[in-house]
Amino acid sequence: MKQESNMQNKVITAYAPASIGNVSLGFDLLGAALKPIDGSLLGDEVDLSIAEQFSLQVKGRFADKLPADPASNIVTRCYQHFVKVLEQQGNAKADIPALSMTLYKHLPIGSGLGSSASSIVAALHGLNQFYAGHFGKAPFSDNELLLVMGELEGQISGSIHYDNVAPCFLGGLTLMAEYKEQIALQLPVFKNWYWVSCYSGISVSTAAAREILPKHVSMPDAIQFGRQLAVFTDALYRQDEQLAAAMMRDVIAEPYRKSLLPKFDESRAYAEQNGALAFGISGSGPTVFAVCDNLQNAQDINQWLTDNYIQNDTGFSHVCQLDQNGATTRQS
Repeated sequence: MKQESNMQNKVITAYAPASIGNVSLGFDLLGAALKPIDGSLLGDEVDLSIAEQFSLQVKGRFADKLPADPASNIVTRCYQHFVKVLEQQGNAKADIPALSMTLYKHLPIGSGLGSSASSIVAALHGLNQFYAGHFGKAPFSDNELLLVMGELEGQISGSIHYDNVAPCFLGGLTLMAEYKEQIALQLPVFKNWYWVSCYSGISVSTAAAREILPKHVSMPDAIQFGRQLAVFTDALYRQDEQLAAAMMRDVIAEPYRKSLLPKFDESRAYAEQNGALAFGISGSGPTVFAVCDNLQNAQDINQWLTDNYIQNDTGFSHVCQLDQNGATTRQS
């Protein structure tokens, strides 16, 4: 269990990385946490400290894209849920310290990078660690916390799914079990893989990206989806890079969603012709990702996407590897 003690009466900063939902072949079932290799920050942060009454400030590059009223912010809902749970556990309201919280919104909204999940995970992980330090025991286990994260994510996206919150919280590459006692499973990874992640600068809502999908999947597509996911998982455990990469094709969402992403086919063609093992849509888009097994190819594709896929000055591209740590906290 993620546990860091002696945090009471301190400023706690929680960080949660960006993530790739679906990872092409695993619609709603696979997720990967990202960490730029240059050390830059790709994820949201939340500061927490004791206060006389609850307050929330929002700062950061994309703060102006969120509702101005703190009561409408998902971080406020995270705090309210936590206090409710603490009271249900028998803690007197007078014994539950109010918190001042600051959300640093570093991830763009509707980017396909798990932006809402990052805020939710940073807030809930920070709250769990803060109150663990205050009461001597974390209110939630990791699995219980994931259930809450999925519930709050569903309030924003319209449906409960864990393929962003799970990797964001646990780190690495995760497979959703959605069993009550085991929401997500961490999978083996290829440590030599680089994940180029490019956000074009436009916004695609998760709800709109789901609406464009067909209501039913054909039997051949369902069989191919199941085969790919099973073979990919097996290849990870056997460390068969070639077979794993060959399975990374999206037969469920990409054929429909790519119409929402200008220059997608052109970008895929360039990446695959220049050493990418796989190329796909990150979550609902518009962010795309390319997987490479050497740094030079990753850097070349990253530069091409920067020059050709990005459409405005809010876009960006990073060469990443998987963030094995997931959500973290530090105190000051």
